[in-house]
Amino acid sequence: MIFIVVKFTVRPDRGADWLSLVDEFTRATRREPGNVFFEWSTSVDNPDQFVLVEAFASAEAGELHVNSDHFRTAMAWMPEVIAGTPEIINTEVPGTGWGEMAELAPRDA
Repeated sequence: MIFIVVKFTVRPDRGADWLSLVDEFTRATRREPGNVFFEWSTSVDNPDQFVLVEAFASAEAGELHVNSDHFRTAMAWMPEVIAGTPEIINTEVPGTGWGEMAELAPRDA
């Protein structure tokens, strides 16, 4: 599985709009056959920073993603909205998705 985390810092005047701006890109990516997950979070320290956690079933699925029309469209408009170059971690990991954390589980009620 290809596991990717990207930090996007957007211009302060666009932070409130970011999730709406990436909505179509997000929905299209989630529909890709090799997409495992594609999830956005907002930084608790910086309201203008968004963290994307995504995974693809294989390197081939990741390649199809970056060659898709919706990816190219997003890369075309994002430079007008971001405040700096996004930071990325991109690595291959074993597994096919999320697993349960061994160290923590809910108590019985």
